[in-house]
Amino acid sequence: MPSSPPLQNRSDIVLPHSGLAAPRSAYVHIPFCRRRCFYCDFPIAVAGDRARGETSPRMQSYVDALCREIQVTPALGAPLRTVFFGGGTPSLLAVAQVEQILTALSDRFGLEAIAEISMEMDPGTFDRAALMALRQLGINRVSLGVQSFTNKQLEACGRTHRLADVQQAIEDLHAADIPVWSLDLISGLPHQTVEHWKIALETAIAHQPQHLSIYDLTVEPNTVFHRRYTAGESPLPTDDQTATMYRLAQAVLTQAGYDHYEISNYAKPGYQCQHNRVYWENRPFYGFGMGAASYTQGQRWQRPRTTHEYADWLQTYEMADGKLDGEPVTLGDRWLDRLMMGLRLAAGISLKDLVEEFGESRVAQLEECLRPYRRQGWIADDEERSGGFRFTDPEGFLFSNVVLIKLFETFDVA
Repeated sequence: MPSSPPLQNRSDIVLPHSGLAAPRSAYVHIPFCRRRCFYCDFPIAVAGDRARGETSPRMQSYVDALCREIQVTPALGAPLRTVFFGGGTPSLLAVAQVEQILTALSDRFGLEAIAEISMEMDPGTFDRAALMALRQLGINRVSLGVQSFTNKQLEACGRTHRLADVQQAIEDLHAADIPVWSLDLISGLPHQTVEHWKIALETAIAHQPQHLSIYDLTVEPNTVFHRRYTAGESPLPTDDQTATMYRLAQAVLTQAGYDHYEISNYAKPGYQCQHNRVYWENRPFYGFGMGAASYTQGQRWQRPRTTHEYADWLQTYEMADGKLDGEPVTLGDRWLDRLMMGLRLAAGISLKDLVEEFGESRVAQLEECLRPYRRQGWIADDEERSGGFRFTDPEGFLFSNVVLIKLFETFDVA
């Protein structure tokens, strides 16, 4: 496996937006968690507080199935430039299991020598020795799910780690010389105040991650939080308070030298997440594992969200030699995907590119639809690329859902 520097803002990574382009990225879903967090609606499998890949036949069976899926999937182009282990809690896997998956990916698709290989990790689920071993396998980017710097808030979220685990994890990341690491925080948590949030941001900056992901709590259906709380009502912060938190994050982090390059993401220059840019730029990608989505050959696939259903699906997939049909992506689908995902980026969208791909008539209709939001100061011209437009920061990003809902109402997907 390659041991390499991080893939930083390379201009050559940009591919055509068409879903027919060759995928150069792979998402690998590791569903296992020790328990389900109170806000989580992701496709996960609860494995218990003592779960570890080294001792869990269930995890090994899943890794074996995942590798079978990789091995039967048609290879459509050049070697992979990005790999992202998401979850769930990928850091529960044994190092040997991660190596097994990376070997399967390399054998099937190839891996560029300087590929960005990311892994989501939770404090308290790994140690320094494991980090160093993963680094040797080629893991060169870690996304650390801290979420909060107070034990009270971590407990209120149903997280298994505590502040001591966070501090140890960060020390281990520095000691293992992981080239790039990102820190995840959540705003809008129960009993969280603006002052709490300011302290959390300052604490994060003090730890010097190259990247930060800042998520606003969404109360999803069928979660513990959905049963307990109503959005905007105590003990959750009000909408005005969460808006203040968003503006505060933008001010504090940009002043500290982080570029606000995507609606929820900040990075030091040269350290944007190249894998996630694939999604935001609507480029094709492979997806593997329970609940994973993929976008290849102009089609989208969504795998089942439980381990049992995924096992049944995999049998069918193997019998078809990896040639199952997905959901075709229509021109209208692609148009809305480009708007919804592209506007998440601070750089915005090029009108010239939209005209070339979708035609002048549709773009003229878009311009008319955006006119009132330009007047409100939510949409602005891209100063670096003439003929482009973007959400303003922070106000446009704050009200982005209002604009996107209007776009979905205006344009028919058919």
